[in-house]
Amino acid sequence: MDSLAKTDAAHYNDTVVRQFSIMSVVWGVVGMLVGVFIAAQLAWPELNFGIPWLSYGRLRPLHTNAVIFAFGGSALIGTSYYVVQRTCQARLFGGPLVGFTFWGWQLVIVAAAISLPLGYTSAKEYAELEWPIDILITLVWVAYAIVFFGTIGIRKVRHIYVANWFYGAFILAVALLHLVNSAAVPAGWMKSYSAYAGVQDAMIQWWYGHNAVGFFLTAGFLGMMYYFIPKQAGRPVYSYRLSIVHFWALIFTYMWAGPHHLHYTALPDWTQSVGMVFSLILLAPSWGGMINGVMTLSGAWHKLRDDPILRFLIVSLSFYGMSTFEGPMMSIKTVNALSHYTDWTVGHVHSGALGWVGLITMGSLYYLIPRLFGREKMHSIKAIELHFWLATIGIVLYIAAMWIAGVMQGLMWRAVNADGTLTYTFVESVKATYPFYVIRVMGGLLYLTGMVMMAWNVWMTAISGRSVHVAIPAVKPAHA
Repeated sequence: MDSLAKTDAAHYNDTVVRQFSIMSVVWGVVGMLVGVFIAAQLAWPELNFGIPWLSYGRLRPLHTNAVIFAFGGSALIGTSYYVVQRTCQARLFGGPLVGFTFWGWQLVIVAAAISLPLGYTSAKEYAELEWPIDILITLVWVAYAIVFFGTIGIRKVRHIYVANWFYGAFILAVALLHLVNSAAVPAGWMKSYSAYAGVQDAMIQWWYGHNAVGFFLTAGFLGMMYYFIPKQAGRPVYSYRLSIVHFWALIFTYMWAGPHHLHYTALPDWTQSVGMVFSLILLAPSWGGMINGVMTLSGAWHKLRDDPILRFLIVSLSFYGMSTFEGPMMSIKTVNALSHYTDWTVGHVHSGALGWVGLITMGSLYYLIPRLFGREKMHSIKAIELHFWLATIGIVLYIAAMWIAGVMQGLMWRAVNADGTLTYTFVESVKATYPFYVIRVMGGLLYLTGMVMMAWNVWMTAISGRSVHVAIPAVKPAHA
């Protein structure tokens, strides 16, 4: 492993991969800590302590930006750099642009961590950052695209592996989404007005919002899935042909599903229906990809008993399959009439975020970290095992609580008496939801505990790996 690490270090640029991998873990702890804190605020509102920058309205966008763009984004860029080098047999293209993507992305995250609690926001879901930060995001993203596609351009092999197709689609689609949705008229240093108004603004926002899920939180992580599951399992992808069909069907269908966020609004009814229909079609490519990933273990199912890293990767796919069934179901107008504006939506989002995105990222990083630091394996396999169970139990508690709370809220809000008056007041529905908010905090705490344990395990692996790298030059070569 040590000789392999030295060979790779000479041929590939893994410094930036190490940096992104470490920061992904750090931001994961930070983002999930904020998430647990605001979940606790919903159960015990006095936890904002009367301080404006600790209020739920300011910390909630900080939480979403931290877990999506800091934790998830760092993992995506880091793993894409690792994968594109190995599958193209070429060192990263772009020279100083490679380092700029890391430091620029970290600067974006720090700017978000400062500006959002202070109340600087565009008030657009998943795109709250104000225009100066948006410009920095654009510059970093262009540099990222040059590095990634430049590396593919200088590849030593003719074939472009399917994981790179997913990473590439993620890069291009996110660039398009960001540029269109963030179009704004500046009205001061940290203030702007959207270039769109009214229902058009809502449509552009949810075209962006849902495709941020579709391309940032799905396509990019499917790139991880198609590389790291076969690697960890020691098996080829179950069906390479299916992976190509999966790619083209997914990227075509996802773009049209956004209007399902705007059922029963001022959006034209036909547009809502288009969003619903494409959401239902989306089930097919999503499950095709899930089946392809799971069936990669054909002939190697026994490895799940002893390999907790593989368990992270495969269980993430089960959550992906569940979330991509639930999403199309919730897009059906009659189902949406019950689920809209309830905590069912929160449960759905987190089954995908914690179950799919979180677990596939953790599994991929557990595969990467030892290799990046010249170790044969992580410092503690038992800690990985415990992390898996803490995360899984935490997810189940979280999403089950939100599902029950959401359906209950929807039923209470639509209940009417014989004379047409509402059976329950809104406050009564909030009171009935309280126990489920407490359960959510418990689930979040378990998930956060697992992430802290991962941070410790990564740290111990990194410092032991560093000591190995220090010792290597001291050994006199045999041929000297």
